[in-house]
Amino acid sequence: MTLHIQADPAAVSKDLAEWLTTSIEDILKTQDRCTWVLTGGNSPKALYALLATDAYKNRIDWSKLHIFWGDERAVPFTDERNNARMTYEHLLDKVPVNREQVHIMRTDIDPEDAAREYEKILHNYFGDTGKSFDLVLSGMGDDGHTLSLFPGTAVIHEQQAWVKAFYLEPQQMFRITLTAPVVNRAGKVIFLAFGTGKARALKEVIEGAPNADLYPSQVIQPDPGELHWFVDEAAVKDLEKR
Repeated sequence: MTLHIQADPAAVSKDLAEWLTTSIEDILKTQDRCTWVLTGGNSPKALYALLATDAYKNRIDWSKLHIFWGDERAVPFTDERNNARMTYEHLLDKVPVNREQVHIMRTDIDPEDAAREYEKILHNYFGDTGKSFDLVLSGMGDDGHTLSLFPGTAVIHEQQAWVKAFYLEPQQMFRITLTAPVVNRAGKVIFLAFGTGKARALKEVIEGAPNADLYPSQVIQPDPGELHWFVDEAAVKDLEKR
């Protein structure tokens, strides 16, 4: 695991924008495509805005990127809570990515059907290589969740399925999510987290005793891939080892 610590959220986003751009450039030196899982929420908006500027987007061969999502709220694309919609607004509509290489989690069909459809896409794409995505970008909530792996949910412990749909009672909605088995096959997994609200969960996830039911982000341990945390000073204030 590698910690990338910057002073504040703006500096974190700039550091990660450069790191991601360089990583994509390096990946495309040795293969003809790069698979990248995007994340929703508020934390990556500044990052996406940076990647859409000429300083970064002109360094990336977007025609060779294949885009996926880590999770989705089962709400229409027109709903502001939809992760794909947010990502299009802040990044994908502003860069020359091939639309046929963008794989959204469908929310216009039954969530269980959407999960099965997405898993089929992934199995057809990656086959039996033992590997999955080149890059997985994810966030972590104040409660230690990542993707749609929320504390106390059975999906945290999924061992077989790569994609699951389930009803999240506290939010009164269905969620569709990648699971640990497919994410842990990735080449590089990147967490983006900043602010004092993340400090307690970050300490428990990185330095605490194993307890994935309370801190689901602990189940994301790519092997043999890399794990990176891009964080600010406020988020790491409680860590003993930095």
